[in-house]
Order: sequence, then structure tokens, then C-alpha cells
Amino acid sequence: MIKKYFGDKAFYKYVLSIAVPIMLQNGITNFVNMLDNIMVGRVGTEAMTGVSVSNQLIFVFNLCLFGAVSGVGIFGAQYYGKGDNEGLKNSLRFKIILCSAITVIGIGVFLILGNGLITSFLKGEANTVDPEISFKNAKNYLLIMLIGLIPFALTQSYSSTLRETGETVLPMKAGIIAVLVNLTFNYILIFGIKPLSIPALGAAGAAVATVLSRFVEAAIVIIWTHTHTAKNPYALGLFKNFNMPLSLAFDMFKKALPLTLNETLWASGVAILNQSYSTRGVDVVAANNINQTFWNLFAVIFLAMGNVIGIIIGNMLGAGRMKEVMDTDRKLIVFSLLISIAMCILYASLSPVIPLLYNTSNEVRHIASGLIVIGALMMPFDSLAHSSYFTLRSGGKSMITFVFDCGFMWFVSVPLAFCLSRFTDIGIVGLYAAVQSVYLLKGFIGIYLVSKGSWIKNIVGSN
Repeated sequence: MIKKYFGDKAFYKYVLSIAVPIMLQNGITNFVNMLDNIMVGRVGTEAMTGVSVSNQLIFVFNLCLFGAVSGVGIFGAQYYGKGDNEGLKNSLRFKIILCSAITVIGIGVFLILGNGLITSFLKGEANTVDPEISFKNAKNYLLIMLIGLIPFALTQSYSSTLRETGETVLPMKAGIIAVLVNLTFNYILIFGIKPLSIPALGAAGAAVATVLSRFVEAAIVIIWTHTHTAKNPYALGLFKNFNMPLSLAFDMFKKALPLTLNETLWASGVAILNQSYSTRGVDVVAANNINQTFWNLFAVIFLAMGNVIGIIIGNMLGAGRMKEVMDTDRKLIVFSLLISIAMCILYASLSPVIPLLYNTSNEVRHIASGLIVIGALMMPFDSLAHSSYFTLRSGGKSMITFVFDCGFMWFVSVPLAFCLSRFTDIGIVGLYAAVQSVYLLKGFIGIYLVSKGSWIKNIVGSN
């Protein structure tokens, strides 16, 4: 009985061959983000708070792009399983068009509404943090980061297609080089080098370093794809024209729209949750930044498993291997769950130590430690929900994933956080625990939907 939840040696070798490059790339990226965050935190709590607020806004844009490429990527993964290079070419073309449109809209929104959005996070009482200095840091950081949205959009379009075709190593290498560039220029530009007359730019220096790294990453991914057409035949004539069957474009748009809206609304929901937490004081913004930065680092392994599930299950569905899909998916979900339990224990055990890395007040450190423990305890349930989401999405069940992910956020998590933060005096740790606890329910709902098997569907036809 228990064997149906675990694969053999060959199974895990195959899974890890896909997972490890993604985990390494995301892990290194989040590790450098952590170092970046600590560097800014060493400048002062206001700089850290400002960068945190701006990154929460950019996070919405990033997930909007992620939803767009993921929606179209359902076709890409199945086209690859089918061996259809023309279909892959059209999916990449559509990603570029869609991501370009989202980028133009995103830059416009940030330029017009940026100041008001930043201010909404800095309205709580300030015990140890100056809101005005935090606002200045946030605004300068955001304006510089807008330049980096363009190469980031192109990188997402190309890298997602490479991963769908099993090429996970190149995006990993590009990501590693990019984060090393980011780390190097972070140190130089945040703190400055007096003998070389390089001024210390603080939070603005962190933004410049990030933008430079994004241009480097985009250049590597794009150039490699177009100079290795033997491995990437879909890149041949990619820009010769952008013509594609109207019916295919419409089908891709139908799949991409719910996921794009889902990711955008989900990320917006996360921003609202964080804004609700900030009503307990500007100190909470700094503390929550510490928790989220390290949570992203410790969660990277089981979060990467979501991408692995999408790739493996998508390829199997495209190849018509319907009878094997449920068994494979079950083993992948169990593997992800076990990883998340290990990360939960490790993250919780480090809760007293992590806040000490920051040049901030004891009050901020105390709040951060409490948030870290709660975030750690919810990791296994996050893993179940995350794995379920990617499983449902792999078969093109865009509307179900929309209701499951975005619907849950906006009809459960957001109202709960809004009401508790506005109409009760509950402390920040209790507020955070109450809102995060709903992931228990979401995780079990996800597993139930997966077990029904209605997502097992080939959407690109047979050979």
C-alpha cells in the first residue's frame, strides 16, 4: 500500500535531473536576494523598509508575468511532449507578445499610482522607523527598478520555454551569473568604495545592481537560444514573422488569461495581506520583510517542485500517457511534502538567530522571530496547495486553478486579514497566525481536487 506513494531509484533520478537545476537557480537567486536584503538592512531599518515595500509592488508585476508564461506554457510543455516544434515556436511568440503588453501596462501603473501605493504601507504607528525616510527609499528604488522590467519579461518568456523542453541547465547558469553580478554590484553600490570615489547609494544602489543583473541574464538566455538551434529548432525564424493561426492564438489567450488574472490577483491579495499586517505599525513592515526574505529561501526547494510537477505531468499528458499520470503525480506530491516538512523544522529552529543578522531594533527582531515560527509551521500545507495548483494547471484546468488559488485568496484570506486588522486589537503574531492557518484548509481542498482526476487531459491533440 505504502509503495504507491514512493517511486524507485530511477524515478527520483529523473525527477531530480529536472528539479535540481531549477532548485539551484531559484535557491541561488533567493540566497543572493537574502544577502541583498541583509546588506540593505545593515544600512538601516528605513532603507530595508523602503525596499521591502517597493518589492511587494513589483512582486505583483512579477507574478502577473509568471501567470502569462505559465498559461501559454501549458501548450509549450504538451507540444514538446508531442514533438511539435512549430507549436513551440508559436507558444514562445505568444509569450513575448503577451509579456511585452503586460510590461507596458505595469510601467504605466507604477508611474501613475506608485506614490499612493507606497504610502498605503507606511500608515501604521512608527515606534522605531521613520515613515518619511522609508517612503523616499521606496520611491527611488521603484523608479530605478522599472528599467529592469523589460529584460525580466524577455527572460521569463525564453526561460520558461527552455524549461518546458527539458533544458533547465542554461536558465540555471544564466541565473547564477546574474545573481553574482547582482551581488558584486550590490556591495559596491550600496556601501560605496571611497578610494575609487564610488559613493554609497544605499537602497538606490541595490536597485541599480538588480537592473544590471537582469540585462545580463536576458542577454545570456536569448543569445544562447538563438545560437543553439540544433537543440532549439523552434528558435529558427522566430522573428521572421509573428503570424500564427488565429484559433491557436485565441486558445492560448483563453488559457493564459485566467492564470494571468489568477497570479495578478493572488499577488495583489498578498500585497493586501501585508498592508493589513502593516496596520500594526511600520516596525511590522521591517519584521515581515525579514520573515518573507528567509521564507522564500527555505521554501525554494518545495516551491520548485511545483514547476517540476507542471513539466513532468504536462509532458506525459502531451504524449498521451494518461494511465501513468495519476500515479506519477501522487509520488511527486508526497516527495514535495516530505521536503517541506524538513524545511519547516530547519526554518523554525533558526527563528531566534535570523533577525540578529539585521541592524535593527530589538522590537523588530522579536516580531520577526514570531512570524518566522508561524511561517515555518505552515510550510507543509503550503506545499500541498502548491503541488495541487500545478497539477490542476498541467491539464489546462485554468478556471479551476483560478477559483482554487485566487478565489481562496480573495474570499477567505483577504477578508479574514482585513477584518481582523481593522476590527480587532489582536497582535501581529496572532493576526499572522490566524491568516496563515487557512492554508490547512486550502491544502486539503487541493488534494481532494487532484484526487478526482478531471484534470487529466491532452489539450494539443495526438500525433
